[in-house]
Amino acid sequence: MRLGLYIFAALTLMGIVGAITHMVNPNNYLIEVMGINFNFPVAVWVILPMFLLLLFTVVHMFYYSLKGYFRLKKWQHDAETIEDALYWSLVNEPKEQKYMTDAIKSSAVLLSKSNLTVLDSVEGLSERLTKIVNVLNKIKNGEYVDLKENKLAKVFNEGNPHLIQNRLNRLERDSGFIEEVMKSSSKFSPAVQKHALALFAKNETFYKARKYAKVFDVDNFFVMLNRAAEDEEMGLTVEILNDFVEALKLKCADFVKVARITKKIFSPDQNLALFKAYQKENPKAQNAYLYLLFEYELLEEIGNYLDEQEEHEFMKYRALYELKKQDKRFKLEDLIDAESICKNV
Repeated sequence: MRLGLYIFAALTLMGIVGAITHMVNPNNYLIEVMGINFNFPVAVWVILPMFLLLLFTVVHMFYYSLKGYFRLKKWQHDAETIEDALYWSLVNEPKEQKYMTDAIKSSAVLLSKSNLTVLDSVEGLSERLTKIVNVLNKIKNGEYVDLKENKLAKVFNEGNPHLIQNRLNRLERDSGFIEEVMKSSSKFSPAVQKHALALFAKNETFYKARKYAKVFDVDNFFVMLNRAAEDEEMGLTVEILNDFVEALKLKCADFVKVARITKKIFSPDQNLALFKAYQKENPKAQNAYLYLLFEYELLEEIGNYLDEQEEHEFMKYRALYELKKQDKRFKLEDLIDAESICKNV
C-alpha cells in the first residue's frame, strides 16, 4: 500500500472511532502524570494509541522506503555502469568502472579486462549500444563508416582493430585517402601503411611515386618495376630509379632482379652506365653489373672487370667467361642462376 493512502485510511479510521466514542461518552477523563493533569475527552484517550501506532508505523515505513530507494539507486547506477562497460568492451577500449553493489561488481569487473565480439544481430539493446553494434557490423562487413559524422572520432585510439579495419575499408573506396596515408604514413598503423602502399604500387605511376620513395619497401618497388616493364606510361627514368635505389636497402639479389627488369626498359648503354655507377658505390651491385655485361656479350669489358677483382671472387662468372671465350654459344642461364650467385652476398 502506498504511504499516502495508508495515512489517509488510518486518519479516517481514527476519525470514525473518535466520533463514535464521543457520541457514546462525551465526558472528559483526567490523568495525572508527575503532578501534571491531562484532562481530555474520552474519545481523545481512545484514539491516542491509534495515533501513536500510526506515527511509529509511518516512521518505520519511511525508513525502509528510503533504504529501498537508495538500494534501487545503486542498482540503477550499476546498470548504467554495466552498459558503459559493455560499450567500451565492444569497441575494444575496455575501461575500469566503479560499481556500488558487490553482487554486480564481483562479475561485471571482468568487462574492464575484456573485448567483446558480436556474432549475430541483437534486439532490445539501448539506443547507445544499438548504434555502436550497427557501426561495428558495418565495419566488419567491409563498409567505411565516417566516425566524425557518427560522433565516434574520439572513441577509438590509434591501434584499435576496429579503427584499423575501418581505414582499410576506406582505402578500398577512396583513392584520395591512399595518398593521404602515403603523405603522412607515420600517423597511421603499420597495417594501414602497408595496404595503402600496396594499392598505390598497383595503380600509380613512377611520376607520382617518386616523392614517396622513402616510404616504399622493396616488394612494392618491384611491383611497380614489373608494371613499368609492361607499360611505357609508367614514367620510369634513370633519375627516378636512382631515387628508389638510394632510398631502399637493396641486396645483391635485388640488384640482379632490377637489372633483369631494366634491360627491358632502358637501352644497353643506359643500363650499363647505371649499374657501373651502382657497383662503384655499393659492392652488392657488382653481380648485377656482371650479369648485364654477359647479357650484352661484352667479353672484353668482362675480362677487364674480372682482372680488377680478386682471383677468388666471381668464380662462376670467371668459369663462364672462359667458356664463352672458346664458344660464344654459351649463355648465362645455361650455367648460372642469376639469383643464386648472390646466396653468400
